[in-house]
Amino acid sequence: MREHTSFAEFWPFYLREHARPATRSWHYVGSTLAIGVVLWALATQTWWALLAVPVSGYFFAWVSHAFVERNKPATFTYPLWSLIADYRIFAFFLAGKLGGELERAGVTPDGAVIEN
Repeated sequence: MREHTSFAEFWPFYLREHARPATRSWHYVGSTLAIGVVLWALATQTWWALLAVPVSGYFFAWVSHAFVERNKPATFTYPLWSLIADYRIFAFFLAGKLGGELERAGVTPDGAVIEN
């Protein structure tokens, strides 16, 4: 059952579902690979390689949810918002601004979630 009716409402939930630093790290690996595959496919015009984008992006994310975070990936309930949030969290990380977002969502630096 869907609980969130807007992306603004979904974003803190997403951050809490990715509380552990290792989970986020695995997501960054998948996101980087997915971007790399897209760029390579465009540069070489190897269009069939675009089929590997979701595999490369989601494999690492789903493994991290299964073995690190031990929760169900948000992709299954919120596919579009989850995709947007995957790249939003990556952008905040690259910009060095993820800490403030995590803090507002109730996530401590060590990956604990503070319930409101």
